[in-house]
Amino acid sequence: MNNIPVDKLMSALGERMKLAEGSMQKDFSLIRTGKASPTLVEGIIVEYYGAPTRLRDMANINAPEPRLLTIQPWDASALHNIEKAIIAADIGIMPTNDGKMLRLPVPELSSERRAQLVKQVKSRAEECKVEIRNIRREANEVTKKAQKAGELTEDELKKMLDDIQKKTDAAIADIDKHVAAKEKELMSI
Repeated sequence: MNNIPVDKLMSALGERMKLAEGSMQKDFSLIRTGKASPTLVEGIIVEYYGAPTRLRDMANINAPEPRLLTIQPWDASALHNIEKAIIAADIGIMPTNDGKMLRLPVPELSSERRAQLVKQVKSRAEECKVEIRNIRREANEVTKKAQKAGELTEDELKKMLDDIQKKTDAAIADIDKHVAAKEKELMSI
């Protein structure tokens, strides 16, 4: 962010904050809520003809029922390797193999497990907030350097610092909304 011109700073700030928030949301989608979702397994890496391959790149993943995932590989010979990779991923679901596809029954979450997942969500959100604050700090440094270099007046500096703080506050409020939504999703039975 140090190499960004002052006039492009606010747009770069917004982009970096959105990237941090997007990364957090992606991580939230991987936390299972007791409902079957292909995102639970699509990122699992499977050894396929000696090359590590993502599951979503080698199989059709569906959720035909609220508590069931089905995985049908395009190459039936990969079924055993997919089964081993799912077990090794330790996602808390044991696949059943019928020779053509894998079925993954998603068990109901216990209240203790739900509480653990909420803690995990809040921890990831706090990491994202720290990342947002670091982005704010970098932006503040850039504006202060620009003011010292004579690119900004004292009033422009104050306005930019206020704008940076407003963007930071908005990003943190968005994170809190995502956390509340995920917590509600996790705690609903």
